[in-house]
Amino acid sequence: MFPAARTRRLRSSPGLRSMVRETSLRAEDLMLPLFVDERCDAVRPIGCLTGVEAYPLDHLPRLSDELESEGVRTVMVFGVPRRKDAEGSGAWSEDGVAQSAVRALKSAGGLNVIADVCLCEYSDHGHCGVVRDGRVDNDSTLPLLGRTAASLADEGADIVAPSGMMDGSVAAIRQALDAGGHRMTPIMSYAVKYDSALYGPFREAACSAPAFGDRSGYQMDVGNRREALREASLDIGEGADIVMVKPALTSLDVISDCRRALDVPIAAYQVSGEYAMIMAAASMGAIDEERSMLETLTAIKRSGAGVIASYYTRRIVAELEVTQ
Repeated sequence: MFPAARTRRLRSSPGLRSMVRETSLRAEDLMLPLFVDERCDAVRPIGCLTGVEAYPLDHLPRLSDELESEGVRTVMVFGVPRRKDAEGSGAWSEDGVAQSAVRALKSAGGLNVIADVCLCEYSDHGHCGVVRDGRVDNDSTLPLLGRTAASLADEGADIVAPSGMMDGSVAAIRQALDAGGHRMTPIMSYAVKYDSALYGPFREAACSAPAFGDRSGYQMDVGNRREALREASLDIGEGADIVMVKPALTSLDVISDCRRALDVPIAAYQVSGEYAMIMAAASMGAIDEERSMLETLTAIKRSGAGVIASYYTRRIVAELEVTQ
C-alpha cells in the first residue's frame, strides 16, 4: 500500500510531476532537417510534410535569424539541386546547393550546421552511390563521399553526416577531412539505417527516390537487431564521433542497445513517415498533435538518444522553452 501511495503522491500536482520526471526533452536535444532547393525562387511548402517548407538560398540569412530567435540550435542541411548527373557531381561542387547553403547559414549567425553527405539527391538514378552495371559500386563511391564531406567542411559545416550506408565511408571521410585541414570536424554517421517504408515523404521532398530497384542491398533489414551494433561499432572504429539510428520510433530497442553498449553520443531521426503519420492522424482529430509529438520525442530520448532530428523541432522548441 505505501509504495503505491507514494507514487500517487508524487503525481498529485504539475510541480511534483515535473520535479521527479526521469526524462526531459530540451531544445538542445533537437535538430531541424532543412531542405534547401536550388530550383526555388520562393519558400515552397512540401505537401507530403504538413508544415514543412523548402527554402531558396537567398532566404537562408533571414531564416537563420528566425530559427535562432525561436530557440532552434541545430539544423541538418539537405540540398535539392537544379541539375543531376550519373555521378552526383553536384554533391561536391564548390558552388553546389549544399555548399552554398552551409556558407550562407554560417555567415548569418550561430546555428550549428550539420551537412548531409550522400549522392542520392544529386544523382540522376537516385541511389546513394555510383552505379555500375545496374548495381551500386560501394568502393567507387567512397572517394566521392570524402570529397563531398571535405567540400562541406571547407564552407564551415560543424558536423558532416554520411547517410548512405556505404561500407568504409566513415574511414574515407575521416581521411579526406584530415587531409583537408579539418581534423576537428566531427562525423555523425547514419550507422544504423533500416531499409524502411517510412522514408517516402523525404524522398519526395528531396527528389531522391531511386529510379530503379531499391536500397535493400546497402540499408539494413528491419528484422535485424544484433547487426545494428556491429554496424555502429564498425563506424566508431573508422572514426565516427556520433552514431545515428533511423527510423527512431520503430527502433527504440536498437537505440537502447546502442546506448548501453557504445561510448559515443547516440542520435536518432524521427523520419518523414513517422512525422507524416502523426500529422495525418491529428488532422483527422484522432490524436492531439502537440502532445503526440512531445510524447514520441520524449520516448525516443528515454530510449537513449541524446540528440533527435525531427521535422517538428521548429514548432516544439518554443513550448519547451516555456515549460522549463
